[in-house]
Amino acid sequence: MKKTGILHAELSRAIATMGHGDMIVVADCGLPVPQGVPCIDLAVTLGVPGFFDVLDAILGELKVERAVIASEASGELQAAITTRIGTTSVDHETFKAQTAQARAIVRTGEATPYANIALYSGVVF
Repeated sequence: MKKTGILHAELSRAIATMGHGDMIVVADCGLPVPQGVPCIDLAVTLGVPGFFDVLDAILGELKVERAVIASEASGELQAAITTRIGTTSVDHETFKAQTAQARAIVRTGEATPYANIALYSGVVF
């Protein structure tokens, strides 16, 4: 058994197998998952687990080169995200279209509108 870090086997594997430029999406419970993109469904109930619980766990393990959010996200949500990681934004329809390129979408129980982020893997060397 792992002692530290992400214990969810499927999520841990997804992060461990990412290469430079690969995308993983942390999503609220309402973001549609494009056909063919694996969904790592962590949602238990509305709000559990929360978006930031999952995002913080992933940021602890993944070298992130860049991140993208929807421009429609509230100023409060954008501020909370950018305190953790710098982002750029695109409109929500563009964001949803881009998720078709994700290695995986991690579905949380979050019910805050537009609580979604695309994380692009960097390299550690």
